[in-house]
Amino acid sequence: MIKGIHHVQLAAPRGSEPELRGFYEGVLGLREVPKPPELAKRGGVWFRGEGVEVHLGIEDDFRPARKAHPAFLVDDLDACAPGAPVDELFPGCRRVYLSDPVGNRIELLQVV
Repeated sequence: MIKGIHHVQLAAPRGSEPELRGFYEGVLGLREVPKPPELAKRGGVWFRGEGVEVHLGIEDDFRPARKAHPAFLVDDLDACAPGAPVDELFPGCRRVYLSDPVGNRIELLQVV
């Protein structure tokens, strides 16, 4: 049976790794982790944080995920997404939707 989620995989276009690093490290505070050598040959970048891992793989026919999305829990929504429109439609949470640099939809949730 399922015990948890190991990682979330998102797609990205070839050559977008620098912009992805700026967002996933600089904005979301995740840290880059090395890919295994055989997988590194394919491009892309992996990130890890407390209890979460995000893999961004290269897809030649890339189209961003606009509805499907990972939802990340954060301690301080306002610090992670200053100025972003916040809603409280999800019971017990404040949330925002962002797009990563390649257009993938990202949800940030803060439990209140």
